[in-house]
Amino acid sequence: MWPAADSGIVDAVQKRPAARARSLTKVYGEGDSRVVALAGVDVDFHSGRFTAIMGPSGSGKSTLMHCVAGLDEPTSGEVFLGDAALSGMADNELTALRRDRVGFVFQAFNLLPTLTAWENITLPLDLAGRAPDEELAAAIVAAVGLRDRLHHRPAQLSGGQQQRVACARALITNPDVVFADEPTGALDSKSSADLLELLRASVDEFGRTVVMVTHEPAAAAYADRVLFLADGRLVDELTAPTADGVLDRMKHLERAGV
Repeated sequence: MWPAADSGIVDAVQKRPAARARSLTKVYGEGDSRVVALAGVDVDFHSGRFTAIMGPSGSGKSTLMHCVAGLDEPTSGEVFLGDAALSGMADNELTALRRDRVGFVFQAFNLLPTLTAWENITLPLDLAGRAPDEELAAAIVAAVGLRDRLHHRPAQLSGGQQQRVACARALITNPDVVFADEPTGALDSKSSADLLELLRASVDEFGRTVVMVTHEPAAAAYADRVLFLADGRLVDELTAPTADGVLDRMKHLERAGV
């Protein structure tokens, strides 16, 4: 499905985190309206691995992802993408970093309605003035299974097809990390499974790093590990998850009042 990755390069990359946060804090509002969304989080997102983030509504999972992805600025603490520290970066530097080194998949597909599927996929490269890598582009088009729909506009595609276009757009720049925020939330079960299998394959077959926020145990089961947040803190972790195992862990945390 994907171009073969050099095993030596993949092994070397996997020795350091693709992204990491240290003492990460995010506070909204002041006084009586003050809300601590993140309370001193330390976390590594390992290269070439699929990490899912789970927790109840308001636990800070999306805030964590947005801060690590450079979409939101933390109140305090440090965020690193590879060896690059995000704090202190100018807006244009952050924009270039997000465009060139990060891929995003959101619950809302965020496709431009006037562009074709292919034009939406290559939009990040067009904005950067770069041509797509032909081998990578061919592999991504094959993976999303939309070769015969590339010249259709979003309104002519199903929800699942639109989300696969969004996923292809996230992968076309060969990013260091793909961040996915509830990517299956607007999809039916078949389309959800197709998308999760695509994200899983991008990790297994091409060494991509995926960080996904989800509330669905079945979706989290596609990951290599699951991080659990509550009240802005990391409270648990599960490796080699299954859907039943994730559900049991969530019930245990609820019973423990975490």
